[in-house]
Amino acid sequence: MQHTINPEAHGPRGAAMADAVSACVHCGFCLSACPTYSVLGEEMDSPRGRIYLMKSVLEGDLAATDAQPYIDRCLGCMGCEPACPSGVAYGDLLTSYRALQEETRQRPLIDSVTRRMIVETLPYPKRFRAAAKLGRLGKLMQAALPDQLGAMLGLLPDQLPAPVHLPAKIPAKGQRRARVALLTGCVQTVLAPQINQATVDVLTANGVEVVIPQNQGCCGSIMSHIGETQRAQRLAAHNLQAFPTDVDAIITNAAGCGSGMHEYGLLFKGTAQEAAATHFAQQVQDVTVFLAALGLRAMPATQPARRVAYHDACHLAHAQGVTDPPRALLNSIPNLTLVELDNDLCCGSAGTYNLEQPEIAAELGQRKAQSIIETNADMVVMGNIGCFTQVETHLARLQADVSVLHTIELLARAYQ
Repeated sequence: MQHTINPEAHGPRGAAMADAVSACVHCGFCLSACPTYSVLGEEMDSPRGRIYLMKSVLEGDLAATDAQPYIDRCLGCMGCEPACPSGVAYGDLLTSYRALQEETRQRPLIDSVTRRMIVETLPYPKRFRAAAKLGRLGKLMQAALPDQLGAMLGLLPDQLPAPVHLPAKIPAKGQRRARVALLTGCVQTVLAPQINQATVDVLTANGVEVVIPQNQGCCGSIMSHIGETQRAQRLAAHNLQAFPTDVDAIITNAAGCGSGMHEYGLLFKGTAQEAAATHFAQQVQDVTVFLAALGLRAMPATQPARRVAYHDACHLAHAQGVTDPPRALLNSIPNLTLVELDNDLCCGSAGTYNLEQPEIAAELGQRKAQSIIETNADMVVMGNIGCFTQVETHLARLQADVSVLHTIELLARAYQ
């Protein structure tokens, strides 16, 4: 007897999960697009296999604990969605399923410690900066720590950059063409604050007034993508109030943040804030999408010769469908040669994945770094802080002389 999922039995997101499961015809087109299937070669570590597992749990035919290891190993990279001919909304299913299971899940001690460190530090820049400083001391005993904690320390830079304070409003240069609000992010403000500065520099150089809400916080995307729904809702609700409504767009320069903010309607499904969250999400644009639509002002023609590889961040290319705008902007830089990577699979960062699944993440990171090296590029650019950290780490481990930049940083250099 064939079972079906009862949407009403699984909360406000039950319908999203049921729709995704019913759309899957198990054709297998997703297999070649799945990083964990590429590494592990197991059917249950593919999107098709995980959909079957989640379906079985939701229908009551399988214990959640039996499915959990396979669901945990999913990066949530959404590489399967563009490959799917049936249009399965795998991201809606995965995020909703993880949120449902997190309500009752019991974790081993080391997993609980790692998760607690993530949720209590990453969304809060001051806490994260303090933790990162302590972590540098912890590197002295890194080899003796459990894999997850060791991986966390291994991704920390030897020296944190100085904080960058951005004023509440930065005027456009020349005639004003638009007015936007910028999400500055949480982890990025600690690890790579120059990305936000570069974003402001490029926007203002192109006639855009930039508003920086001074009381903004983490957008909640990291929490949402790991199933911490209540934490994600609290963080997101704060920003719904903090951001102005009289702007042309809400700009993000981090793919993971943009992806999560576009999912605010799902995050607040069935709540009193659903309509406001959905409207907010409609205003969100990646900085490359906004600039490509606006049109760049001319850059100085005397640019140095550059051979640049572009890495598609998963939550930009797959989750948001943004692939052409970054390339169009890069190709507008004089004397730049843009090269593509042979490896289009996830780099292994995937939010907190490289902290929670360090072995698989390291394998994917090394593969990505090797593919970058093979392009003979001078630098590699991308649009997500998680990818930035992961790729930089693995290029360094391979002793590669390749600079790592955010797309907007390279554009900022071109305007200097």
